[in-house]
Amino acid sequence: MITYVFPGQGSQKQGMGSELFDEFKELTALADEILGYSIKRLCVENPYSNLNKTQFTQPALYVVNALSYLKKIQESAAKPDFVTGHSLGEYNALFAAEAFDFETGLQLVRKRGELMSMVRNGGMAAVMGLSEEQVAEALKENHLHTIDIANVNAPYQIVISGQKEDIEKAASIFEDITEVTMFLPLNVSGAFHSRYMNQAKQEFEQFLQSFHFSPLSIPVISNVFARPYTNESIKTTLSDQINQSVKWTESIRFLMGKGQMEFEEIGPGHVLTGLIHRIKKDAEPMPR
Repeated sequence: MITYVFPGQGSQKQGMGSELFDEFKELTALADEILGYSIKRLCVENPYSNLNKTQFTQPALYVVNALSYLKKIQESAAKPDFVTGHSLGEYNALFAAEAFDFETGLQLVRKRGELMSMVRNGGMAAVMGLSEEQVAEALKENHLHTIDIANVNAPYQIVISGQKEDIEKAASIFEDITEVTMFLPLNVSGAFHSRYMNQAKQEFEQFLQSFHFSPLSIPVISNVFARPYTNESIKTTLSDQINQSVKWTESIRFLMGKGQMEFEEIGPGHVLTGLIHRIKKDAEPMPR
């Protein structure tokens, strides 16, 4: 069995998709029409360093991931057994599973990126060396009640999310913990996957009401539940994903529990491939 995994924010890089835009001219033109700017120029030239701004990053990654998937399907002619994506990448998993077409996915992602980019003064940091339970305990013991766990990326790579000054305050606390191998502030403008996204979530929930989703043709593992989506829950799961934590470790363990499973990253970079390697090393498959 094989699972295709789609990367999210953090995997963007200048030059991504450069070989795809001319191959998929019609979809590239459609993306330009929806976005109101050239997606090729954004990805290849990165004017004004826009590629690292959330409202641009999300549509850019969605388009490159989607075109990468279409090229992969052309070449292999076989569809994966499962799909999943990290945060923004979950939209590409749903696109691959035919929940919506390319155009609809891009409209959703553009709105999501705009709403998330409006939440200012947030920060995120990766804590390496502690488990999710140990991070939660450290936050509690040190009265860092304003910080949430945003991503459980690997058994000992946990991302925390909160107001910028609170994340800065947490740095010295975590750096003093013996088991912590690294405290790495992330290059983001907002406290994604935390309570600070509650308003963005509510507005996105409203926005989703006007869309219709088709039954899934491939099982999609959700970030929120680390279990397959149900057709009835697509809208609520997508809005919940904005302010809930990304259960990446549990999602991969669930898939590992399905039997002999291979994973292939579709899109720019190898961030998820590295995380999956660590999960396989440090965690057991979920019991069937």
